[in-house]
Amino acid sequence: LERFHARQLRVSPHVLGHSKAHVGRVVAELVRAAKAQGLQPGPLALSLRGDFVRIGSAYEQHKVRSPDCFDILVPLRLPPHLEPRPRCADGLGPCGAFVCGLRARDGWTRRCRPFAEGFCVELQGRSHLSSGLVLRWFQGHLQRCLGAVRYRLQERCRVSLSACPGHPPTLHILPCSDYVCCHISMAVRLIPAIPLGDALYLTALPPQGPHGSPAPEALWGLNASRQEQRLLGWLKEQAPASSCHLKCLQILKGLRDLRGHSLEEPFCSQWGRVLSSYLLKTALFSLLLQGPLEAWDERFLVERLEDLVLYLRDCLRKQVLMDFFLGNTSIPEAVALPRFLKEAAPVNLLSAFDGPTLDLVAFQLISTWIQAPHIIRMYSSPRYLRPVPSP
Repeated sequence: LERFHARQLRVSPHVLGHSKAHVGRVVAELVRAAKAQGLQPGPLALSLRGDFVRIGSAYEQHKVRSPDCFDILVPLRLPPHLEPRPRCADGLGPCGAFVCGLRARDGWTRRCRPFAEGFCVELQGRSHLSSGLVLRWFQGHLQRCLGAVRYRLQERCRVSLSACPGHPPTLHILPCSDYVCCHISMAVRLIPAIPLGDALYLTALPPQGPHGSPAPEALWGLNASRQEQRLLGWLKEQAPASSCHLKCLQILKGLRDLRGHSLEEPFCSQWGRVLSSYLLKTALFSLLLQGPLEAWDERFLVERLEDLVLYLRDCLRKQVLMDFFLGNTSIPEAVALPRFLKEAAPVNLLSAFDGPTLDLVAFQLISTWIQAPHIIRMYSSPRYLRPVPSP
């Protein structure tokens, strides 16, 4: 396991640092240009707030393999006097996620008619902000602003923007020769986000199911990435300097990807969706706070990794793994949570999957752990080193 982590999973801090700095500079240029352009249409339109929020494994120290993919939230600014009021949408959205609709104060539709006609849809007889329409505007707005950025950055890198219906646009960065030491081409997913305050955001729901059926346009998902980063920072301070909790997460993600190469469809896709990186991270958070953090010292790597596998196995068999931040009253007080999260109804992340699927995933998870040395040897050739790309 140590050799597997060192040779295939561990990302060079030097290369990752260069990549993050380069991504930050390019995205800052694009956001600055997009914000300037967004001020021209007038006060009753969407615009960019002017900043961006780095999220995901590349910024949480548990990225695996190559630092070539990044996630960034781009906060939007709504028109004045349009204060979103999130309301829970029980039974309307996908299972296993907190979803809500966004509507403003009564009477705003008449005062902001151009905005309402361009960005809102009906939900239960009321006008709500459409995540689909906002996403399409965001894609087109960035595409229009790309020319100025491409001209300014032409000596550093080549940039392009690609978009897939229902998904956030992806900024592709290809560094010019001798500019970035690693010469890695990077893909940056730019996710439009509605700020709720307290570093909490709403983002468009991803397409649902194996065939990518579109999510309801009037609904939004909750993004608590900044709270996850706060918790990871607190854990880093409290745990031993040689704590292995992030290494355990990296190894488990690596084993998940390797096992996926030997599975047939449709179970291969179900395996990846059930054991998503977010679900693995949620299980790690829950397990970390159940016992003393001193037990996560590097010396106990195998024991803690086995504990994590067994904890996941039990969750899959019980068909219950609650979202760590929604309605959780056992989070340490040092990790300040917004009131919105504290009062939100708990969500079972596994409720979207049926019992037989979860039982099969639990069986394969234990099998993967028992056969880990064999799986690492079998699927460590170059053709297997990268995970299967998502559509």
